[in-house]
Amino acid sequence: MNIKDIKAVYFVGAGGIGMSALARYFMHRGLVVAGYDKTPSDLTRQLEKEGMLLHYEENLDEVPHICKQPDECLIIYTPAVPADHKELVFFRDNGFTIEKRAQVLGSLTQAHKGLCVAGTHGKTTTSAMCAHIMHQSHVECNAFLGGITKNYGTNYLLSDQSDYVVIEADEFDRSFHWLRPWMTVITSTDPDHLDIYGTKEAYLDSFRHYTTLIQPGGALVIRKNLEMKPDVKQGVRIYEYSRDEGDFHAENIKIDNGEITFDFVSPIENVNNISLGQPIPINIENAVAAMAMAQLNGCTAEELRYGMGTFRGVDRRFDFKIKTDKLVFLSDYAHHPQEIYQSAKSLRELYRDRKITAIFQPHLYTRTRDFYKEFADALSQLDEVILCDIYPAREEPIPGVTSKLIYDHLKPGVERSLVSLGEVLPMVKSRSFDVLMVLGAGDLDNLVPQITQALHDHEAPSTH
Repeated sequence: MNIKDIKAVYFVGAGGIGMSALARYFMHRGLVVAGYDKTPSDLTRQLEKEGMLLHYEENLDEVPHICKQPDECLIIYTPAVPADHKELVFFRDNGFTIEKRAQVLGSLTQAHKGLCVAGTHGKTTTSAMCAHIMHQSHVECNAFLGGITKNYGTNYLLSDQSDYVVIEADEFDRSFHWLRPWMTVITSTDPDHLDIYGTKEAYLDSFRHYTTLIQPGGALVIRKNLEMKPDVKQGVRIYEYSRDEGDFHAENIKIDNGEITFDFVSPIENVNNISLGQPIPINIENAVAAMAMAQLNGCTAEELRYGMGTFRGVDRRFDFKIKTDKLVFLSDYAHHPQEIYQSAKSLRELYRDRKITAIFQPHLYTRTRDFYKEFADALSQLDEVILCDIYPAREEPIPGVTSKLIYDHLKPGVERSLVSLGEVLPMVKSRSFDVLMVLGAGDLDNLVPQITQALHDHEAPSTH
């Protein structure tokens, strides 16, 4: 089915962050967009306000008539929906075109020029930075991102003029193999998702295969010194980047009093005096990658400078909720040891002489089993670590794999405790903090608004 011929799109599992961006793309194009999700959420309610037809029970009677026409309706599903889901079975039995989100994004990279950002970590922030630079430039872009950007309050940007589409390329389940990038950044290849890949070698091989998909005439912007060696087609340019060296890098970095400035060094044109709108040390390297891709696709020096200076970050990525002289509180989605290492290192650079506490909820039993020592090493940069129970997501428990594995391997001198999710809020209310960070990709983040309120209440002077 050609993506330009469809009249309706039906989503089986509509409420995920990535699915909602596609739903918005098709609504913007004026198609009938409908779908099912298991439970209502803020996101599904917003989609309904924007015109999406949604329901929350498996019921074919709720599917709009036009979405029951196999030659007019594209079905997009999430692998999280069980194979025996009644609606999915109906579509499968009646000859519909049924695609995963990644396949649809792949079609978009063939219809437009795909600027993709892949990597174990850093891809959400880097792709959001690149999209912001390009969106406010004369080049413009469409974008499908893995997080809600604070500049736009959405994970999706649309342009009627631009042929570019910025996409966060997800390696989970080898989804990024559906893409055909015009250009791509690869930020990191630290092994992850070993429940799917099995071995580190298979994980690295998956990234190597991804580099073969870049279109001739395009480019690969790859972080210097990665273990994975690319395998690009003839005619694909390769550039290396990092914070301090490579074809693209930063010089004259100044981190002072909550501000970060640097000069951007590039084979195309150097740009002096870049100021980070979200001044976090890890974002220097992310900015170098984002600016490299934007510059390779025509953004000017002034547009790069303006884009970086006005970038406000992504929800749940180093997301400050309270920032005063007495108290700092932030939430971060980091859930891989290397991400946590970088987050902890950045926080330590920003707050050298203050007591930093992290509340961390490990994500997945397999990831905890494979990396508990690395988690402990990363967290040991901090002064205190409060560990919640493992968030299982799609997994069954593994005997002997609990948060205590991490707890037992924290370095001597690190304060530590184990709590259940239900104990977090009472514990926060009962004591005071200096710098507090909530870490993880599970449901601990749902408590962030209540933790923020509790900390405000704690800080507020009593009126009695």
